[in-house]
Amino acid sequence: MGGARGAGWVAAGLLLGAGACYCIYRLTRGRRRGGHGLGLRPSKSAEDLTDGSYDDVLNAEQLQKLLYLLESTEDPIIIEKALITLGNNAAFSVNQAIIRQLGGIPIVGNKINHSNQSIKEKALNALNNLSVNVENQIKIKVDASFLSLYDSHVAKEILLRVLTLFQNINNCLKIEGHLAVQPTFTEGSLFFLLYGEECAQKIRALVHHDDADVKEKVVTIMLKI
Repeated sequence: MGGARGAGWVAAGLLLGAGACYCIYRLTRGRRRGGHGLGLRPSKSAEDLTDGSYDDVLNAEQLQKLLYLLESTEDPIIIEKALITLGNNAAFSVNQAIIRQLGGIPIVGNKINHSNQSIKEKALNALNNLSVNVENQIKIKVDASFLSLYDSHVAKEILLRVLTLFQNINNCLKIEGHLAVQPTFTEGSLFFLLYGEECAQKIRALVHHDDADVKEKVVTIMLKI
């Protein structure tokens, strides 16, 4: 009888040992597969954040990864995707502040000078969303060449976006049609360029543009200046 009981304890021990080994196997296998076995979400790389399938609003760490990618890569496809993701996230007020604090505004602004037309467009989209935040407007620095984007020969998509940028800034500065804040016309600032006479002349000239959408946008701006 003692032998049967002993055999029973041995069998139970083997069964428990096998179960423990299986649990450890599943645990380590799950870790090797990126933590799925633990129910943890794997960390997204910067390029993963631009693949179009990531719909969540990015946090500060993810935005920092994206800005580093945008600054370090020369691949036009990655640049464009990163700008689209940044532009989408810049539609949220909390991210408008985070992107500014991370030094992202000049990184995005530099892409306006890119030779690729689509990258210019996506950079302006991102800046337009960022420019809704008044504090961000002070950080936007684009040189005198920026005004060339207001020339009549510039592609319609670019023209509409630089006009929207002007409109966003003008709307933020005014309450009930009057200037609520006196812009700081520091040389080299966006205010210095947009509220200078050269820009005013270019915008007035666009009233005669062939495209109806451009004309409408210009007329709307001029009525509020």
